[in-house]
Amino acid sequence: MTDLLNQVVLVTGASRGIGASVAQQLARRGADVVVNYRSKGPRAEQVAQEITGVGRRALLVQADITDDADLSFMANEVQREFGRLDVLVMNASGGLEKEKAEDYAMHLNLHAQVSLLTACLPLLSRGGRVVFVTSHWAHFYGSQPVFPAYEAVAASKYAGEQALRARIQELQERGVSLVVVSGDLIEGTITPKLLERKQAGVIEGRRQQAGALPTIEEFATAIVDAAAERARPSGHTTYVGSTDEINI
Repeated sequence: MTDLLNQVVLVTGASRGIGASVAQQLARRGADVVVNYRSKGPRAEQVAQEITGVGRRALLVQADITDDADLSFMANEVQREFGRLDVLVMNASGGLEKEKAEDYAMHLNLHAQVSLLTACLPLLSRGGRVVFVTSHWAHFYGSQPVFPAYEAVAASKYAGEQALRARIQELQERGVSLVVVSGDLIEGTITPKLLERKQAGVIEGRRQQAGALPTIEEFATAIVDAAAERARPSGHTTYVGSTDEINI
């Protein structure tokens, strides 16, 4: 499949998990990929090697998206290497990490996402696309229950999504669309593992309630499809996995 042939796509948090799978699938569908990572250099290098292994270009950029100087550096590197962006995949998020400031989740999932879009917007070509990756617990925050351990993350990611949606008209004036991909707990990712440490049985309980949990590959495919299918209107949300309310 070459539906993304010669498209330039930046994926944040692309050194492992969902981001790595997205980057690899993008390359297999014809895209050149900017592999952003914060600290997992060897893993990011492996992802880049897999991209070049299928004949596509890979640009490795170490940048902490919560740092405005790093964002400027990343935008400059993309400009230097490719001269443009066609797709921005906003995958990097967090908030369950230990020894972080109390406001870290909001800083990462709201303020950094807005700053990331601002830094990359001049590079996005007409017809370009922004894909915001979130979770059902965040997307439906305020209308569905959330595990207490995930409350701060859900609130911050919800705030980030709303802040990005508030810029849809601005994006449309530039010929750029924004779509959202929301997922249930994803098998094998770090978030359910961290939640499990705080509340044993979370993963199995949700699996039994939902019937099955999406895999990393399935969720990544939905994200890549959202990047490729430009007929989806700005503001569209794709749901992956059950959207039933969780049992707390």
